[in-house]
Amino acid sequence: MTKKIAVLVSGGGTNLQALIDAQDRGELGGGVLTAVVSSAPGVFALERAQKAGIPTYVISRKDFPDSAAMTRAITAQLQALEIDLVVLAGFLHILTSEIVRAFPNAILNVHPALIPSFCGKGAYGLHVHEQALAYGVTVTGATVHLVNEQADGGPIVLQKAVDILPDDTPETLQRRVMEQAEWILLPRAVSLFCQDQLAVEGRAVRILGDAML
Repeated sequence: MTKKIAVLVSGGGTNLQALIDAQDRGELGGGVLTAVVSSAPGVFALERAQKAGIPTYVISRKDFPDSAAMTRAITAQLQALEIDLVVLAGFLHILTSEIVRAFPNAILNVHPALIPSFCGKGAYGLHVHEQALAYGVTVTGATVHLVNEQADGGPIVLQKAVDILPDDTPETLQRRVMEQAEWILLPRAVSLFCQDQLAVEGRAVRILGDAML
């Protein structure tokens, strides 16, 4: 049975593009990109969605008094569209518990580090890579996890390591993590979800059967 996917974005939409490209290749496990919801107008992710023929919606943070009000508006829109899977792809706002209760174990987030390292409040975008370089780790990567009520705290679905090079800057590291990890892991995790191949067992996520990766 086809699953409807909504992607939440805030900026350029590189991970959204990875999902669009995967859909074009028939690699989303039967899932269909049904909606793109942006937290701001005019971002390039909306252009990517429109070019791909995906309906877009803007639910701007500045139009709401707090995160809870914005979350309620997003949740209502997703429910009206009968969405099965919500994907946070470079979505820069912390959503409150209303959406987690509405979509239990049905929200995926991609984070540009190997959780539990360099995650949580303030760890987003280039900041994550700045933290990794400042700490002196030699390996970083990306994580796709299910979203719960703790920032970056939900059960981990997939992870992939990326080596840090001696001359890396936050910008070069960000790009390599996207190319070598994020753009690979996120479509794969979406495909697994859409094939009903993810089983959540406490903090662990088990991949079932002969999933087509």
